[in-house]
Amino acid sequence: MPHTEASILSNFLLPPAPLPAALSLRKFTELFPRSHQDNPQIEVFYRDLHYQRAIQVDAVEQNVAAEVKRGKKQKQEVIKARRAAEAPELSSTDVREIRMEAELFGPSLNPLKSKPHDIHSIRAAIAAASEDIEAELAALEGEAASILADVKTTIGDLSDLRYGRFSNPAGASRELGQEVLEGLQRVEAVCQELNGG
Repeated sequence: MPHTEASILSNFLLPPAPLPAALSLRKFTELFPRSHQDNPQIEVFYRDLHYQRAIQVDAVEQNVAAEVKRGKKQKQEVIKARRAAEAPELSSTDVREIRMEAELFGPSLNPLKSKPHDIHSIRAAIAAASEDIEAELAALEGEAASILADVKTTIGDLSDLRYGRFSNPAGASRELGQEVLEGLQRVEAVCQELNGG
C-alpha cells in the first residue's frame, strides 16, 4: 500500500507527541530540586502539561487533515490548468463572450468545458463539501476547547489569588517563605550597591 500524505504526516508527527511518550512522571519529578520532589503539586502540574500537550496534538491532527485537503485542492487546480492548456485556441470574441457570461452567471459557468452532472459527480461534490464543513467544524471545536481551557485556568488562578489560596502545602510554605525572604534580601543588597551604599 503506497504511503499517502496523511499517513506520512500522521506517522511522523503524532506518535512521539504525547507527553508520556517523551517524559514519564518519574523523570519529570526528578527535574525538580530534591527538596520539592515530594510536593503533590508536581503530579498536578504534570497532568496539566499532559492536557495542554493533548490539545496541541489535536491541533496537529486538524492541521494534517487541512493540509491533506489543501493538497487535494492543489491537485485539482493542476488538473484544471492542464485541461486549460490542452483546450483549443479561442478567438478574441469567444474569450470576450466567455468572460461576459462568467461575469453575468458566475465563473463556474463555462459552456466550453461544462459537462452535465450525473449522480456520481453530484455525490462526489456533496462528499467533498461535507468533508470541508466537517474539517472546519473540527478546527473550530478544537479552537473553542483550547480557549475554554485557557479561560478556566485563568479563572482558577484569579480565584486562588483573590482568596489567598496557593498551591503550596503547609510544610512547603515555610521553605517558600524563607526562599522569598532570602531573595528579597539579595534584591535589597543589589539596590543598596547601585545607590552607593
